[in-house]
Order: sequence, then C-alpha cells, then structure tokens
Amino acid sequence: MTLTSRFGACALSILSTLMIFTAPVAADDIKAGDLIISHPWTRATPGGAQVGGGYLTIENKGALADKLLGGTSLIAAKVEVHEMAMKNNVMTMRPVAGGLTIPPGQTVQLAPGGYHIMMMGLKAPLKQGDQVPVTLEFERAGVVSVNFEVRGIGASDSGQMDHSMPSMKQPVPMNSDHKM
Repeated sequence: MTLTSRFGACALSILSTLMIFTAPVAADDIKAGDLIISHPWTRATPGGAQVGGGYLTIENKGALADKLLGGTSLIAAKVEVHEMAMKNNVMTMRPVAGGLTIPPGQTVQLAPGGYHIMMMGLKAPLKQGDQVPVTLEFERAGVVSVNFEVRGIGASDSGQMDHSMPSMKQPVPMNSDHKM
C-alpha cells in the first residue's frame, strides 16, 4: 500500500468517525434527499441485554418511493429494520425483507409494537440520557447519520412510561365480595 493510499484510507476512516459523532441532535429534523427524519429515540436497556429497538418518523416529500434498508452502529454488531405483529394471538418479530418502503407523499412511523430499527449484539447497555449514533441506509437518500435519544426502559413515543401491554388480554373484573 502506498503512502497516498494509506493517507486516503486513514482520512476516510477519521472522516467517517467524525460524521458519526457530529450527527444532528436528536430533537432536530434531519433532511436526506426527499426524506425528513424526526424524533429518533430508543429505550434504555438493562445490563447484559443483547438487543435494543430504535424508533423514529420518516416523511417522504418526494414523488418517488424510497426504502429504509438497514444501517450500522458502533454500539451494535447488526442494525436491521424489523416488524412486530400479532398473528393468531401470537406476537412475531422478523426482519423486513427488501427494506421498508416509504411511499411518496406519506409518513411512516417506526414505533413500539410495529416497524422498528433492531440493534442486535449490543456492545454496552443503552443508558437513559445518552445519544446513540446510528447510520441508516436508504435506497435513494443514501447513508444518513442519526442520533437516537435514549429514554427510560419503559418509555413510549411521548417520552412517558408505557405500561400498557396491548397484545395481552386484560384481566376480567371479578364479581366478588371477597375482601383482602
């Protein structure tokens, strides 16, 4: 390898690292091509957790569809687009084959209980108050650096704790005069 190619590879590595750590603040909208990415967040994870979910909103202001294909992050071995769904009272979670389509003129929300970014092989716990840098890959918009705000373990999209369990049947009220 020549000195010039070593210098180029080193400069590219440094530039890539700087781009990851200087990504826009989570509260700001991120414009990438015809897409506007907003409200990226994730939940804190307990020590030893191997996975974490990322959530955000993607608006396509263009005339052509785009696709969220996946991503990368220094904090995870893999970053994929997943879908959680209920089928015959069974929760399923699977990667979205071929990427998640963002139709023209529409908004797609990645949120708990539906489409989400799955960070697998976490190298450290996600801690409330931190920012998690993730590079998302889109078919048309290309590579986009995003910082996910780490909220509490049970946080919802509003930042409040989410204690609901929509996939679970709620207990039936009992008619009894039994006192405890």
